[in-house]
Amino acid sequence: MTLQTAEQAGEVLTGLALGLGATGEEDALWNAIDPAIWAETHNPWTTLARASRVHVRGLLADAAFRGKIAEIAAAREAARRAPGWFDGLPEGKRPGCIAYFSMEYMLSESLPIYSGGLGNVAGDQLKAASDLNVPVVAVGLLFAQGYFRQEFTPDGQQRALYPFNDPSQLPVRPVLDENGDWLRLALDVPAGTIWIRAWQVQVGRATLYLLDTNDPANPSSVRCITTQLYGGDAGLRLRQEIVLGIAGWRLLMRLGYQPEVCHLNEGHAALAAVERARVLRLELGVSFREALMIARAGTVFTTHTAVPAGFDRFPPGLVAGYLAEYVIAGLDMPVEEFIALGRETPGNEAEPFNMAWLAIRVSGAVNGVSALHGEVSRALFAPLFPRWPEAEVPVGHVTNGVHVATWAAPDRGRPEQDDATLWSHRCAARTRFVRKIADQHASRQCFIGEGGLECFPVPALRPDVLTLGFARRFASYKRPDLLLTDPDRLARLLADPTRPMQLVLAGKAHPADVVGQALITRWIAFSRREDVLGRVVFLADYDMELARILVRGVDLWINTPRRPWEACGTSGMKVLANGGLNFSELDGWWAEAFTPEVGWALGDGKEHGEDPATDAAEAEALYHMLETEIAGAFYARDTENVPTAWVKRMRASMTSLTPAFSAERAVQDYTTRYYIPAAARYRRRLDGGAQEARDLAAWRDRLAAQWGDLRFAAVSRNDADGLHHVAVTVELGRLEAGDVRLELYADPRSGAEAEVIDVPAVSKTVSSGALRYELSVALKRPASEYTVRVVPFHSEVMVPLEANFILWEH
Repeated sequence: MTLQTAEQAGEVLTGLALGLGATGEEDALWNAIDPAIWAETHNPWTTLARASRVHVRGLLADAAFRGKIAEIAAAREAARRAPGWFDGLPEGKRPGCIAYFSMEYMLSESLPIYSGGLGNVAGDQLKAASDLNVPVVAVGLLFAQGYFRQEFTPDGQQRALYPFNDPSQLPVRPVLDENGDWLRLALDVPAGTIWIRAWQVQVGRATLYLLDTNDPANPSSVRCITTQLYGGDAGLRLRQEIVLGIAGWRLLMRLGYQPEVCHLNEGHAALAAVERARVLRLELGVSFREALMIARAGTVFTTHTAVPAGFDRFPPGLVAGYLAEYVIAGLDMPVEEFIALGRETPGNEAEPFNMAWLAIRVSGAVNGVSALHGEVSRALFAPLFPRWPEAEVPVGHVTNGVHVATWAAPDRGRPEQDDATLWSHRCAARTRFVRKIADQHASRQCFIGEGGLECFPVPALRPDVLTLGFARRFASYKRPDLLLTDPDRLARLLADPTRPMQLVLAGKAHPADVVGQALITRWIAFSRREDVLGRVVFLADYDMELARILVRGVDLWINTPRRPWEACGTSGMKVLANGGLNFSELDGWWAEAFTPEVGWALGDGKEHGEDPATDAAEAEALYHMLETEIAGAFYARDTENVPTAWVKRMRASMTSLTPAFSAERAVQDYTTRYYIPAAARYRRRLDGGAQEARDLAAWRDRLAAQWGDLRFAAVSRNDADGLHHVAVTVELGRLEAGDVRLELYADPRSGAEAEVIDVPAVSKTVSSGALRYELSVALKRPASEYTVRVVPFHSEVMVPLEANFILWEH
C-alpha cells in the first residue's frame, strides 16, 4: 500500500483508530501523534480524537510517517486475511455465522458502554473471536450516557455522574443503507413507532452493531430508552431489551446476515430468539410454536446470574402493554400464552414475567460461566424441570476467560525466564504501578468542595512493598469489608516494620445500593487513619483504564465473595499473565483453578449462606494467611534478593492458568461444544422446512397430552451371577414404543457422577399398549442406589430442554 497524499493517509489513519484491534507493535505510531494522551489512555481513537489538528496535519505531510501508516494498515489487512484457529476445523462442521447479543461490551476506554463483568466477558470474547477468526457478528446498544461515572464527596460519599457520550467522539460509524442514507429501523409499539439508528464498531475481524433510539423523529420518552445502562425503572429496562432483541435481530436481517447460531449473553437478549422464530414463521408459513422448534435449535443461552434476584422480572401487565401488538400480530398467539413462556408456573397469572425463564424456553443449549456456577444454575433452573434430578437439569458450563493481549503488559516477564529475571520484571511493573497511581491522584482523588479544592491523602506507596489489589463492584455479597473486620489488625499488618504491605482499592456501588455505598465510605474513612495514611488508596471511577493499571501492577489480587454467589469473576484472571497471584474465596473460577502451587484459597469450599460466624472465621483466616504464609513467601529472599518461593508460584500460575483462563480458550469451548452442535441441529430442522417444524411440534404436543397415561405394570429386579437383572413392563397408553426410553438411574453420590443405563425393549409386546424391557448388567454401585424411570425419546429433540416429562418407578 502506498499513501501519496496527506488526505489519503488521514483517511487510513482514522480507519486504524476506529478499529479496536490495535496491537503493541503500533504503539510508536500513536505515541508520535500525542505521547501524553497515548501514555494516559493507550487508546488509538482517544489519542487521535484529542490530538492537536495542526500537529496531526504536520505528521501526515511527512512521507516517512505516511509510510508507517501504510505499513500498519497492510499488516492489519494481512492479519484480517490470515487463517485462524476456526479455519482449521472440518469445513462441513463450521457454522456460517454466529450472532452474539449482549446488553454491554467492555472493549475500550473510548467506548464507555459497559458496567463490569458481563461487558468484560462480552468484549473479551468478541476480541478472541476475531483472533481465532470465528465468524461472530455482535449486537448491543449505544448508550448516550452509559453506566455512571463515580466521584467522591469530601466525606467519602459516592456521587454518580452521567457524562454524555458524543457519538462523534466515539470509535463508531453510522450504518448506511444501499443509498448511502443512515439506516433506520422502525419498531411499532402501542404508543407509536420507535425509530432506531445503527452504528458499527470494528473489533479486529469481528463487527459489533450498536442500536440507539436518540433519533430526532422520536418523542423524548423514546429518545431516552438508550440513555443509561442499568438505569431507570422496569419499563425502561423492558424497552431496552425489546430494542436489543427484536430490533437487533431485524438489523441483522436487514443487513443480509443469516446466522445459524444466536448466542444470548444473559436473559436481557431473550427476545432476539423470539424475533428469530417470528421471521421463520412468516418464511415457512407455520405457527410460532412450530417456528420456535427450529429457531431454538440454533440458540445458545449463557446465564451469568448466581441468585434468583439477579434475573430480570417484569409485571405481566407491563409486558402485555409493550408487546401485545407484537405478539398478536407478529406471533399470532394470545398474549397470555406468550407471557406463560416467562413463568415458572405458566398458569399462575400473579407470577411475574422472568426473562431467564423465557431464555430457557427459546434456547437449545444453556450454560453457566464456571463449573461451580453450572451447579448453581442447575439448582436455580430446577423448577422448570419438575421431578428431574438436579444433576440432569440441562445447564452446562463454559468457564469465562480474559483476552490476554488486552490485559497483559507488553513488557511483562515470561515464565520461561530464570528467577532473577522474572522477579526483576515484577519489580519493574510494581514500580511503574506506584508511579502511575501517584499520577492518577489528581484526577481520581481530588475534587472541588465547599472549601475549594480538596484531595484525599497523597499516596505514599513504595515500589519495594508487597502490594495488594482489591477492585470490583461493591455489593454486600462480595464482602468488600471482610478485610475491615478488625481494622486495627489490618493497620498493624500494613505498617509492619519488617514485612509491610500496601493496599489499592477501587470499585463502584450501584446508585440504588445504599449498603454498597456505605462500604465504600467505610474504606475511605479507614484510608485516612494516621497509622495507615498513604498505605491504603481508594481510587475513584473504576473503569477499564484503571483495571488495566491495577492488574498489571499488583502482586496479590484479593477476592472475598460469599460462595457461591459469584458466578465466575474475571478480575483475578487478568493478573495471571502479569505475574500477579490470587488469594480468593473458593468461588467461581478460583474453585476450579486453585492449587497450592499457584496461589492461596479462602474458605472450605462449602456454602454457608449469610452466616456471621463463617464471615468471622474467614476474616481470621484472611489475616492469618497474609501475616504468615503470604508475607513470609514475599519477603523471604535468597542471596540475590529474590523471593524464590513467591517466584515459583508466579511461574506456575503464569504457565498453567494463563492459557486455561483465556478468552481464546473460552471461545474455542463455545465453538466446539455449543456453536457447532447448535448450527448442525438448526440446519437439520431448517432443511426439513415446514413439515419438520410441524412434526416436531406435534410430537411434543402428543407427549404433553398422553404422558399421563404411562404406567409401570410390573417391575422385577434381582441380583444373580454377579449381574443385576431388570425386567419391566410399561403400559404405554396411546404413546408409541419409539416415543420413550426406559433407564436405570443413580444419583450423583459420594463423589460418583450420576449414572444412566439404557434398558432395551424386547421385540414383542406383552399385551396391547404394553411393552417389556429387560437387561442384565454389572453395576458399579449397590443396586439399591438405582431407580427405574421412563423418559421421552426423539432423535431430533433435546430432552429434557424441549420435553421435560419423566415417570419414576416410585
